[in-house]
Amino acid sequence: MKHIITLLLVITIALPSFAQETGKKNGEITTYYFIRHAEKDRSDKTNRNPDLTDAGKTRAIHWSEILQHVKFDAVYSTKYNRTMQTAAPTAEKNKVELQFYDPRALYSEDFAKATQGQTVLVVGHSNTTPAFVNMILKDKKYEDINDNNNGNLYIVTISNGTTTDQVLTIN
Repeated sequence: MKHIITLLLVITIALPSFAQETGKKNGEITTYYFIRHAEKDRSDKTNRNPDLTDAGKTRAIHWSEILQHVKFDAVYSTKYNRTMQTAAPTAEKNKVELQFYDPRALYSEDFAKATQGQTVLVVGHSNTTPAFVNMILKDKKYEDINDNNNGNLYIVTISNGTTTDQVLTIN
């Protein structure tokens, strides 16, 4: 009987460590970099899916240079020309295929699991970028980005259950 009680005690103590998610490691760090798409062509107000302007294409390349020392595991974009064109130079430099997220779903459980332990660039819009960051932070910390601002860089890091964030403006 004494051996059975000892065995049950050992199982009870050890069980939580076995119940952790597969692949989850101690000290695992997830880092998200968020930017808004670069300058879009505003010449046709009826075009809901414009391309980048020449200045926007230059900014997209500049983002890839600014982020050149960051090794991205994944680059995500919405399925709009302006976001895909902004994300493409960084995805190419990191030799990763551009992946897509739904701007109406943002930080889903599936997205969190798929990117856990990775360094990820997410390219969005003036409203979805801060909203995405706020969802990760579980706080409405950031407002929509001013329409003439294409230079914010939000960095969110999740490590050991602690989330930190910062925003830089790079013009």
